[in-house]
Amino acid sequence: MLEIPCPYCGRRAHTEFTYMGDATVSRPADGPEASDRDWYEFVYVRLNPKGPHKELWHHTNGCRVVFEVSRDTATHEITGSAKLSDEGEAAS
Repeated sequence: MLEIPCPYCGRRAHTEFTYMGDATVSRPADGPEASDRDWYEFVYVRLNPKGPHKELWHHTNGCRVVFEVSRDTATHEITGSAKLSDEGEAAS
């Protein structure tokens, strides 16, 4: 079983969490400066990385907080997790 280290609650079974997506993708700016192409790429175009990757996870059955997880997609090894700052970026 995969265990995810929640930065708020500690290590928990992966069944308590929901995968929220790629933590490296930036949302387009709101307003007219964002084109339809920008939104299309944000919503539909994704890489399928092999190796170390940053992901967003939601502790659905726990503290209900979204945080960042560093996970190797080839081995499923989790090398760390981090709280998100107010801007949605991982805190240092």
